[in-house]
Amino acid sequence: MKKILPAWIVLVALMAAWPSSTRVTSAQSAAASDAARAVAGAIDIHVHGYPDDRPRSIDAIEVAKLAQSRGMRAIVLKNHYESTAGLAYLVRKVVPGIEVFGGIDLNLTVGGINAAAVEHMTRVSGQWGRIVWMPTFDAENQVRYSKETRPFVSVSRGDDLLPEVKAVIGLIARHNLVLATGHSSAIEGLMLLREGRRQGVRQMVVTHATFQPVLMDVPQMQEAAKLGAFIEFVGGAPEGPGAQARLDRIADAIRQVGPASSILSSDLGQQGNPLPPDGFGAFILALRARGFSDRELDLMSKENPARLLGLR
Repeated sequence: MKKILPAWIVLVALMAAWPSSTRVTSAQSAAASDAARAVAGAIDIHVHGYPDDRPRSIDAIEVAKLAQSRGMRAIVLKNHYESTAGLAYLVRKVVPGIEVFGGIDLNLTVGGINAAAVEHMTRVSGQWGRIVWMPTFDAENQVRYSKETRPFVSVSRGDDLLPEVKAVIGLIARHNLVLATGHSSAIEGLMLLREGRRQGVRQMVVTHATFQPVLMDVPQMQEAAKLGAFIEFVGGAPEGPGAQARLDRIADAIRQVGPASSILSSDLGQQGNPLPPDGFGAFILALRARGFSDRELDLMSKENPARLLGLR
């Protein structure tokens, strides 16, 4: 049976391959223009791209150029297995006119909960490494959720965080970095935020709170917000099985948490999904269609991520 491609894939392919004068119909062009306008001035704190060890749809330079062409203010490059601080430095040299940041995920390839790796990131040229994600794909919570049998990185034992986790949080506070909860469980995420607040971390974010394997419920998100954290809501692919119901759940959670404590991002760059600026624009438009005002959308896609990254 011939596979029917989703409309957004056809649109992106046409835009990439055809001259601008003939590339799309007027309706498609209007939709693309709406998405482009939606991300003008926006900041995406969750962008994947090459170089990586898994298939991606775009590389770091290309995605920065695309974001810059759409008028975006900033992006954060994320890699699960190595720091992107140096990559951000190089991309900034090649693509002026957009702020590019990196970070580090504390997975096995960087030594897990490794204070030395975090300290090193702060010294990389330009000091554009801004976010420290607690373990993601190698998190104990992720491995157990996926029912895998492989080594993992723990952040807690019993009802307390591990000493090395507290030490890393101290570094985050000292260097004014962002503490992101990664793929920790909802309960562990709250433990991390409490410790971050105790040690004086200024900027904290719950990584894709509604996505597996985090799956925070609304009361937990509300508690995280009271602790001073932003709640990250990621759009992912705007079409496909369950996409509309997922967007409805996100919209409902944002209303209960409040836009003032929410950040929107794409979590895109995977092969087969929209390019990050395209998917991010579609996400913003989907929330607008669900009743969020332009002021609320600006708060979640521009102002709150700027505060998180220390931009004025």
